[in-house]
Amino acid sequence: MYGQDMETIKKENMNLADDIYIFDTTLRDGEQAPGVALTVDEKIQIAQKLDKLGVDKLEAGFPASSKGEVMACSQIKDIVDATTVGLARTVKKDIDAVLEADLDYMHTFIGTSPLHRDYKLKMDKETIIETAIAGVEYGKDHGLTVEFSAEDATRTEKEFLINVYKAVVDAGADFLNVPDTVGVLTPVVTRELISDLKAEFKTPISVHFHNDFGLATSNTLTAIENGANQAHVTVNGIGERTGNASLEELAVTLKAVYGIDIGIDTTQLYNMSEFVGRITGIKMPVNKPIVGDNAFAHESGIHVHGILNNALTYEPISPELVGHSRRIVIGKHTGANALKSKLEQYHIDLDDQQFQKVFDQIKALGDKGKTITDSDLKAIAITEISAAKETPIKLIGLGLLSGAVVSPTATVKLEIDGVVKETSSTGVGPVDAALNAIKDLISDTMDIELEEYNLEAITGGTDALAEVFTITSDSHGNKSTGRATNDDIVMASISAVLDSINKLLLIQRANE
Repeated sequence: MYGQDMETIKKENMNLADDIYIFDTTLRDGEQAPGVALTVDEKIQIAQKLDKLGVDKLEAGFPASSKGEVMACSQIKDIVDATTVGLARTVKKDIDAVLEADLDYMHTFIGTSPLHRDYKLKMDKETIIETAIAGVEYGKDHGLTVEFSAEDATRTEKEFLINVYKAVVDAGADFLNVPDTVGVLTPVVTRELISDLKAEFKTPISVHFHNDFGLATSNTLTAIENGANQAHVTVNGIGERTGNASLEELAVTLKAVYGIDIGIDTTQLYNMSEFVGRITGIKMPVNKPIVGDNAFAHESGIHVHGILNNALTYEPISPELVGHSRRIVIGKHTGANALKSKLEQYHIDLDDQQFQKVFDQIKALGDKGKTITDSDLKAIAITEISAAKETPIKLIGLGLLSGAVVSPTATVKLEIDGVVKETSSTGVGPVDAALNAIKDLISDTMDIELEEYNLEAITGGTDALAEVFTITSDSHGNKSTGRATNDDIVMASISAVLDSINKLLLIQRANE
């Protein structure tokens, strides 16, 4: 099997239905995710995007739950091409709410497992079947397309489950839905269950699988492999507890791995995910398949080298397929090729010596646990470009003392033209104390004034790189700029001042 063309594998090992439908329940089951409450306008916006995406059916809500739900379902039906669905229990009141919303398609359900019969519904098997039949018949009598769910089907006795489905098929049900209500299915059991149902019924089979054990998408794919005609999904896999099968994972896997086009415009998936995430307040983990921020991000030098030569070496699909983008991340695992590629992207040219210094600083910051942003990289590279070409004055050592009792004190050791000097000085803060000490140490060599000092945190967070820019002048009227980046504000400040001082010293000596 390994290495074969996927189309060959599909034909030999799958019992695919002629047509596979996507039933999106983001607006119903997705909204049942804890903490999510959508307004009518928000539902309409999401519905329009799902319709443009190409879903076949769109479960707009549970009309019996509120007047707002009736309004949302009714308005959505009028503006989308997808079939708009309303949820209802197998009771007249709920079905009437679906009719009030002027919907043509009803998804109705009743619990069938021993747990639901005994503890929630307090009904025996005969009453369950009678109630299911009554609900389906009432919906059909009023012109509705009816999809019937045996809630908690996967914990229902197989014989009773089949009896319930037979009863609702005789009552006119158009689709039989199999909910894995608490996500207990495994692919092996899914294969057996769906195969048995397909052998028993000609009525189309739909599946609604939850993700409590992280298997919702795998189980849905297995169901499709074995003849399921329709899959219930949600954007980002949101829903009750740990959610449902993920729309983006299912659609892309069917298209890219199985070679099945279900009519979903996959290029819209990343934006769809981000939009729903913002409206619901459920932000996706960075490692979420297909749409996570890290789905096409690479840091490892080995991986980036492969990506730069052929993206397929470490990417199963192109990011463009889902509307995403590739990202090369800079950090402790970054290789030279990745860094060069990033610098080329920003049109920053470094000579070999400058590049090595930037590379070494990136590695050092990475070893400290620092995540290097693109802004960090640009600041570090520009600092290196603007650095003095020669450094007659070098920092050899630094000691700082500060507290509530003593004034901030800095002990600075410099090497000036090969001679090591050391002194201590106080100031209003550690940076001021260090700069005062530097002035004292170089007083025999030159007289300087710090005319401008700007400190900026490149990115947010307490571990942000500090970028310091200075302008220093000497007694001859010369001025020079200094620039430094460091995760230590004091070190960044000293480095920037020394950079400007070295430039001034080189100017003086060139004029002698």
